[in-house]
Formats: sequence, structure tokens, C-alpha cells
Amino acid sequence: MVLMEHRQGELREISLEMLAKGQELAEKQQAELTAVLLGTGVDSLAADIKRLCHRTLVLEDERLTHFNSEPYQDVLAALIEERKPSLVLIGHTAFGMDLAPALATAGGIPLATDCYEIEVKDDAIVPYRQMYGGKMCTEVHLREAPCTMITVRSGSFPAEGLREINGAIEAVPFAFEKDYSYKKFIQYLEAVVGEVDITQADIIVSVGRGIGGPEHLPVAEELADLLGGVVACSRPVADKQWLPKERQVGTSGKTVKPKFYVALGISGAFQHLAGMQNATTIIAINKDAKAPIFGVADYGIVDDLFKAVPAIVEKLRERKGT
Repeated sequence: MVLMEHRQGELREISLEMLAKGQELAEKQQAELTAVLLGTGVDSLAADIKRLCHRTLVLEDERLTHFNSEPYQDVLAALIEERKPSLVLIGHTAFGMDLAPALATAGGIPLATDCYEIEVKDDAIVPYRQMYGGKMCTEVHLREAPCTMITVRSGSFPAEGLREINGAIEAVPFAFEKDYSYKKFIQYLEAVVGEVDITQADIIVSVGRGIGGPEHLPVAEELADLLGGVVACSRPVADKQWLPKERQVGTSGKTVKPKFYVALGISGAFQHLAGMQNATTIIAINKDAKAPIFGVADYGIVDDLFKAVPAIVEKLRERKGT
């Protein structure tokens, strides 16, 4: 069972990512995939979702027009009790962090939060999450229970591989017995993105400690400009304030999924890899042949970036005739 998160009439990317993982897990366990869609005026969203799962449960009520964890919890608790899913996936977003702990506690459901991977081992669901500020990856074993709940980190699963299932839409009734007026939606306030929103970029040139200093950033900026991309960075670069924090990729920064990711002088600590490993194509340039970044790269250049990048820039300029 996957809770579909939407905002202002649009599905959020995390919903599709969870459906993609849900399809994989359902196939492995020979189970059905169910999506839950709560809100008002969600017919068009339901039509899109039903193509991707076996059943889409839709509940429309004015109390659900905007996310409110209180009515959401009551509805989901009833659906879990009635439908008895073996696994419930909720996004590890502001919504999910507000909802999942209380829902799991009230229902006595084992909960693993902020998970970046989920596997099936010996017919058991095994999630993976990071601990100690991303310094350790852990395999989580939950106590046996009829239902398990997991909140999923955004960007963990590619949504591009979703297959058509063409299931059914089912309207579900629910009688609200509480007054939720003590907790009201007021307005959406979007976070300040900054000069560049790296999460929306198709092409990213990312720099690490190997760039040496802020005086060398023009090397990366020129390459990004020729490729039509933007410049991002690893944590050491942001910590030294060579680039602003909103350019940082990784567990303590932003998760990105560009079509093309170029890593310059980035060793590839797993905190950084977790934020970019789902890029379509990854190119790494590092003079250390044993750098972990080469473990996820599609193409690698073992060389000094100050030799390799100018050569690439020269070839790009020749192609562009500049």
C-alpha cells in the first residue's frame, strides 16, 4: 500500500518513486500493489495512478483537501485494518514525518524511517537506512508483524521504469467522527530555492575538495556552461563556503537525478553518492584510481582534473565552433 502525496493538484515525484519500488516488491512477493489517494477533485490524478498499480483507493472529502495528519491518520488506520497490507510506504517528506510515526504507534506497526533501499530476504521486508549523520549504512530487521511501515527517502528509486498495470479505481467510504478544526491548513510557503535549483537541472557539473579552492571554480563553470548545465558541489566545498549550501549534493544537502552528472575531484563518500547515484549517466574525473566515485560512474577518467577538464572544454568548443 502506497500513500500518494500530492500538492496543489500535482503528484509529487516521491509518489511515483514509491510506486516503482512497490511494483518491484509486489512482483517478488506475488502480491498486489494498492495506491491510496486522499483529497478533493483528484479524478485526473486517480486516472494517472490506476495505470501503475492493481488498485487505487480514492477517498474525497473536504477535510482532505489539504494535507492534515489528523484525518489522514484516521482514514489510513481504517484502511490498514480493513485491507491488511503487508507493507505501507509513505514518503519521508514533511508530510510523511508528520504522519507516519503517530500512525505506526497507534496501530502497533513496526516502522523504519528515511530508508534509501528496500529488499526482500527470506520472504521478509528488509529496509536500509543511514545513521550517525550518514556515516553508517544499516540493514534494519523489524519484529515480525502482519504489517510493516517504511518512510522512503526522496530520490532513492528511479521512477522511469514504471510499467503499465491498468488496475481499477475504487471509491472508499469513511465516516469522520471527529472535529479537526483545532488544526487548520493556512497556506503553502515554498522554500527559497536560491540562485540555482540543482534538483531541477538535467546536467550537473559537481566539484569536490579536489578543486583546490574557490579560485579554480571557473574551470567547472566553463564546462557547465558549455554543457548547458549548472555547478553543484560535495559537502567539503559547501562547508568551506566556496559554493553556497543550496548547491550541495548528498545526505546533508540535496538529492538530484540529472540526466548527466560530472564529478570533478569528488572522492565519493557514500553521503555524497546517496544524493546523486540515480543520475542517468555519471562521469567521474579523479586522480585517485581507488576513489569510491568510480564504483557508481558509467565513465571514469583517472587524471588530474586540471589536465582533463581543459582538454574536454577545448573539444566542446571545437564542436560548437567557438
